[in-house]
Order: sequence, then structure tokens, then C-alpha cells
Amino acid sequence: MIINKNKNKSQYSLKYFFISFFLIFNSTAYANSGHKHSSARNTCLIEIGSQVFIQGANFTMGDDDTYHEEGPSHEITLTDFWIDAHEVTNKQFSKFASETGYITVAERTPDPKDWPGMPSELLKPGSTLFVKPKNSNNILSWWSYVEGVNWRHPYGPTSSIKGRDYYPVIHVAWEDAKAYADWAGRSLPTEAQFELAARSQRNGTYAWDGEELAPKGHHYANTWQGKFPIENIADDDHLGLAPVGCYEPNDYGAYDLIGNVWEWTSNWYLPRHNPLDSHNPIGPTKDQSHQRTQTLIPLRVIKGGSFLCAPNYCIRYRPAARQAADTGLGTSHIGFRTVTMKK
Repeated sequence: MIINKNKNKSQYSLKYFFISFFLIFNSTAYANSGHKHSSARNTCLIEIGSQVFIQGANFTMGDDDTYHEEGPSHEITLTDFWIDAHEVTNKQFSKFASETGYITVAERTPDPKDWPGMPSELLKPGSTLFVKPKNSNNILSWWSYVEGVNWRHPYGPTSSIKGRDYYPVIHVAWEDAKAYADWAGRSLPTEAQFELAARSQRNGTYAWDGEELAPKGHHYANTWQGKFPIENIADDDHLGLAPVGCYEPNDYGAYDLIGNVWEWTSNWYLPRHNPLDSHNPIGPTKDQSHQRTQTLIPLRVIKGGSFLCAPNYCIRYRPAARQAADTGLGTSHIGFRTVTMKK
């Protein structure tokens, strides 16, 4: 779950997630109302499941001019790797789940030991949905933890992924993404690998030519147009999540590294970069993350922004953008892709 830092740079807290759990029975109307999509297309790509080659490079990672957690900018050296051309799709994840019998975090009943003091009637399998609010002032009304929501039922207990084979899989916690990567013989990208691939052989603010989100009105990524969270005019042709590959590929041939869904990386989260960790960096340890973030929640870095990022709220549709996410919580705007070091 992503918290706005435009006004408050502090890290989000346990309280936010506890409140999310208490919303579990307050979102039935949304869960049963269905979810409208702006595009009837099930796929935008001909080839599904390929990877693209990212040649090793020296590049400047991070940004000193936007959000505090994106700095300091510093020089990074990475060796060659391959990265999925698109986010992992429902169809790909379905094959994994079918062959392994894997059950995602959102499909499991929460362990009472992980939620001391939480009433047992609230400990139900589910995940977190963004719900467009009537009042934009209350950030807690934007999200609801809904019983029965998971990757198979992404918009409510009665919803399904039928006809959505080529949409990114969502409502996957970090361990779900890691389990898929292990099964595929791959790994989750490091934060540095993701950023290099997302930069599209550029060192500008954006992953495309022009120092603006939509140069000459052309949209290169699935983001939010209008006043978030009240109005989305969908100038980019997608009101919410889009199938993979609906926007043109970057210079490496990769799709949707910016926008559509946030994506899990392998890195533990620190609120600043460590410029000394500069050669094939893998980031901090779990203990270092806990010490710096001062929270018991395990936090990993997510990259790329999502369809919920808007100029008035979350300008994280940039390669340098990064956020922390609770590893044990699925949401409707986080997915993932995998990398391979050698082929």
C-alpha cells in the first residue's frame, strides 16, 4: 500500500495497516458491485513470456530533486542481465499455481500470532483494494481490506480473472512473487537492475524523450489523468489496470516498467540510498532496514509507479522513483517481473 509523501515525508506506520484490517466488513458494497474497465482488449502483445537483454552499464541511480528517499543520486555499475519484457500475467501465474499447488498470502487465513489483539472474526483471507472515494481528504477511505479478494478474485469475492489472462497478476505479496521466480528458475530484480532497465538508455527525469509526463499529449505509460483520487479522465485509454504491453516498448524492448503496476524488487528498504553500495548493489539487510525505518513491518522496495500515480499526488512514474511496501500485504496495484543473469 502506498502512502502519499507530498506533505509528510515520514514512513508509514503499523497503525495504517491495522486500520485497513478493520475496514474488512465495510467494503462489501464495493466488493459485490463489480469493477468497470475502460478497455475490452484482453491482450496488447503478440509474444508473451519473453525476456530482453540489458547490457551491463555505469549509470546514475536516484534523484536529488523530487522525493527525499530517492537520493542521493550516485554512480552504479551493473553487469549484464535479462529481464521479463512485461509484468507476470494472470495466465503465467495460473500455470505456476496449478503445477505447484501454491497458495498465496491473500488466500491464507492470517495467523493470530502475527496480529496480537486482533479480534478473530477480522482475521479473514483477503487483500487490499483501492476504492475511489467521495472525499479526497481522508486517505484511509481510499483503501479497503476486503475478505475474499486475491489474485483469482481481484476486485471482490465474486469477481474473476476470466478473460484477463494477459493482465498483470495483482494481490501478490512479496513471498508470492519470490516463489514464482524460484519456480521459474529466475529471481526478482534488484532495485538497481529495475532502474537501469526502466531508464531506457536515458539519464533524464523520464524514460522517454521530453521532460514531461506526456510530451505533446502522448502517453507512454498507464497513469492517472485528472485530480487524484476523485477524477480520472483516462486520456491514456485505461481507467484502471491495463493488459501488459499496451504502451510502446522502451529502448530495450521492455514494456510497462513505468506505470500500470508497482513492481516488487529483491531489495530491503532504506529511506535513502547508500552511495557506497555501487557495484552490482543488492541493498541493505533486513536488520538494517528495521533499524532505519523503525518499524516491525518487513519492507521491500517497489519500483515503477502505477495506474494510480497522478501529477497532483504521486509523481512516481519516473525511473528513479521508489517506495516501501509491506511484504506481507497484497494490493490491487502491485505486481512483479523476473530477471535472469545468464542465458
